[in-house]
Parts: sequence; C-alpha cells; structure tokens
Amino acid sequence: MKHIKRPLFALSTLWLAVIAVPAAADFPEKPIRLVVPFASGTATDQLARALGQAMTQEVKHQVIVDNKPGGNGFIGANEAVRSAPDGYTVFITTNTTHAAAEHLFKKLPYDPVKDFTPVTGLGKGGQVMVVNTQYPARNVAEFIAMAKKEPGKITFGSGSSSSRVAGELFQQLADVKLLHVPYKSNTFAVTDLLGGQIDMMITDTSTGLPHVKSGKLRALGYSAKSRSPLAPDVPTIEEAGVKGYDIGYWFAAYAPAKTPQPIVARLNELLTQAAKSPAAKAAFYGQSGVEVFVTTPEELARFQSDETRKWGEIIRKAGIEKE
Repeated sequence: MKHIKRPLFALSTLWLAVIAVPAAADFPEKPIRLVVPFASGTATDQLARALGQAMTQEVKHQVIVDNKPGGNGFIGANEAVRSAPDGYTVFITTNTTHAAAEHLFKKLPYDPVKDFTPVTGLGKGGQVMVVNTQYPARNVAEFIAMAKKEPGKITFGSGSSSSRVAGELFQQLADVKLLHVPYKSNTFAVTDLLGGQIDMMITDTSTGLPHVKSGKLRALGYSAKSRSPLAPDVPTIEEAGVKGYDIGYWFAAYAPAKTPQPIVARLNELLTQAAKSPAAKAAFYGQSGVEVFVTTPEELARFQSDETRKWGEIIRKAGIEKE
C-alpha cells in the first residue's frame, strides 16, 4: 500500500485546533469571573454571590463577582462580550438585557443572541409594589384612586426593565397615568423611595421586602399570579383589582459567543449544582422568593426566544416608545 503523505502545514493546523480547545476535565484552572450588569445589593448581585460561594467550594478556585452597573445593563453586557470566550467570564443577567432591551431601545451595543452562548437558566421571581410608609395610599385601590385624581403627577421609579415594564403595565391595566423616573438600578430607586423623592415602585422582592419587613416601606401588592411565600399577607395586584396583571422576571447565565461547547457544558454543570446547593438556597433562593430554574443551554435558548416575544408584546401594548 502506498504511503500517503500529509502536508506538514495541515498536520500542524490540526494539532493547533486540538490544543486550542480547553479540556473540560481540567476546567477551571484559575478564578472564574461572574459579570453582573447591576449594582451591588440588587437581586442579580445577591444571586451571583450565592452562586459564586457555592461554585468556589466545588472547584477550589475563587469565583469573583464583578459588578458593572449602568446603561440599562449595557455596560455589563459589553464587558462580557469583550471577554475571551474561554469560560472564565460568565454573564449573570436577567430579562432586562436578554428579552426586553431590544424592544425598549432603538439600538443595542450588543446582540442578545449572536454575542452570547446560553449556559443555563437560574431563577424566576415576582415583584412587589411598594410605597413609603408615610404615603397616604394603604392599598392598590386607594393608590389607583389617588392616581386618577392627579393624572401624570404621581411618580414611579424603576432601575431595570422588569421594574419599568411592571409600572407601565400597571398604568395600562389600571387605566391611570403616572410619571416615570428612571434610575441606574433598583437599589438607587429604593433609596429615593425611602427618602420620599418618588411615590411608588414595583421592584424585585429581594430589594423591596427587606424594607417592608423593617417597617420603612409598605407593600401594596405582588406582581405574579399567586402570592409570594415570603409575604403571604400581601395580595397579588390582580387580587387587589387590576384584572389580568401578571409579570415577573428571570435570571440566566451566558458565556461570550464562541465559547467551546465542552466548557459550556462544564459551566452548565457547575452553575446547576450551585443553584441547587444548600448554600445558595440559604443565601438567596430561600430568602428572596425566587424559585430555582435551571435548564440545558438549548432549553435556555428556546426560553429566551419565547420570552423576547412575550416582552415585546407587553411593551407594545403598554405603549412604550423606544428610546
């Protein structure tokens, strides 16, 4: 049989291709960075820190949370997009950057599908409608009555698309006109709510409920279909009279586009284990009212597509114009 000689450059290219793909069995070999597009203290930040703690115990390498707040999540998203697709940067984000943003802004500095590789879902949660305890309205019905008496004068703050869209949907379904005040994050909005600079906001439970329990804020309603297990005495907004009101939020993990599939699979394994761990449940899930929601990368891609369509419909019906 005649020996077939392969060109040396072809063999070299094949060898380089083989060694260029990191071995998932050896991953990670150094610290992993979890990029969060929101400020410290937000629900996404709290989740990332709980996951990071659980992952650190598993991989024996430090898992670092890197907050990049501002720009409606754009700053954090760009940080993740610019990072090397080697598995050592993971974007911990929400429907804000990966379902709602393209319907709220005329131009995004990133593509929520093409620039990212889905890793896994992480959680789903509802939001709480809160006012300062000095505010006259003691329930949703009283708030609506006040808003109808003063169209466009009562303010609501938001520091995420979930919070913004929740407020806009409330206006549409309750037939009221409020004045929107935007913030870089929900924690900043809560600070102004505590100080009386704004009248109301609808925010994630991990940001709002601690202030309710401390007596500084009053909860008027809960945004999901059923009541929160953390605040069973707070009626849903629909129960309180706003028919059809139901909106929540979700968390998920993404890697930069072109991250090798074996590394994505390993990240999925690590994050899924972390989300289900007693440490994460004690540090976040059990305290926030957020349910564990883990997926395969393919399931997350389909879920994101469905959610993007859903949020687009809500935003259009709410009459929100792109900025």
